[in-house]
Amino acid sequence: MTFASDPATVLPSLALLSHRVRVLPMDAASLVKMPENTILFLDARDDLATAKTLCRLIHASGLSTPIVLILTEGGFTVVNSQWGIADVVVSTASPAEVEGRLRLVSERGNAPSMPASGRVGGDARVSTEDGQIRSGNLVVDTNGYTASLRGRPIDLAYKEFELLKYLVQHPGRVFTRAQLLQEVWGYDYYGGTRTVDVHIRRLRAKLGGEYEHLIGTVRNVGYRFDPPESNMADAAADADATAHAHAANATAGDPGSDAAANVTGA
Repeated sequence: MTFASDPATVLPSLALLSHRVRVLPMDAASLVKMPENTILFLDARDDLATAKTLCRLIHASGLSTPIVLILTEGGFTVVNSQWGIADVVVSTASPAEVEGRLRLVSERGNAPSMPASGRVGGDARVSTEDGQIRSGNLVVDTNGYTASLRGRPIDLAYKEFELLKYLVQHPGRVFTRAQLLQEVWGYDYYGGTRTVDVHIRRLRAKLGGEYEHLIGTVRNVGYRFDPPESNMADAAADADATAHAHAANATAGDPGSDAAANVTGA
C-alpha cells in the first residue's frame, strides 16, 4: 500500500524478486481488496500517522495479514510494538534482505504485541454448539432460524436473520456493503447496496439500545459484528444485585428497607 505515484520507487528491491506484487492505495477501502495469504508492505516513509492508523484498523478488522513497514531511517524513532507489525524494512534494503524478511514473516506470521483493548482473538468470545452460535447474551440458532437475547426471541425477517447470522459467524471481520449483498442476498440480486444499510438499521432497532452496538460500523468500509468484550460485566451486575438483596434483607424493618427492596427488584 502506498501513496507514491511510482510504486516501483517505494521498495526497489522488491521488483527484482520473483514474488507477485499487487499495488493498492493507502486507504481503508483497500483492506477488503487484499487476497488471502498476503504479506502487506505498508509505505510509511512520508506519512507515519496514516500508516499507524491503517495498522490499527487492520487489527480492529480482525484481519491476520502480516504487516511489514517500509521506513526511512528517521521512522525508527516512533515505531514500537503497539503498532502490531510483523517487521520493518528500510526502503533502500537489498534484495537479499527483503527476501530474508519475507521468509521470516511468512514462517512466523504476524505476532504483534497488542494492547488489552485490541480485538485479536475476538473469535474466542463466540462459540458454536449444535447449530447455536452464542455471543454473550445473544444466541443465533442456525437450525431453527431464530435468534434471542437474554432468552427472549427477536422477531426477525428472513433476510434480517441471514444478515445477523453471517455477521455473527465472522466476529470482528469487516464486510463492505457489496460483500454483504453478495453473501446474504446472492449474485442474482439486482438491488443497490442501500438495502444493506436499511437492514442493518432494522437489526439494530430490534436488538435494542443496549445491544445495538454489537453491529459496528467502520467508516468508509462497512459493517462488522463486535462480540462482547467478556461476560465480566454480567457477572459483576449479578454480584451487585445479590449484594443489594443481602443489604435489603439485613435492613428489614428499617425505614429505608422498602426502598432498597424496590431497587433490587427493578
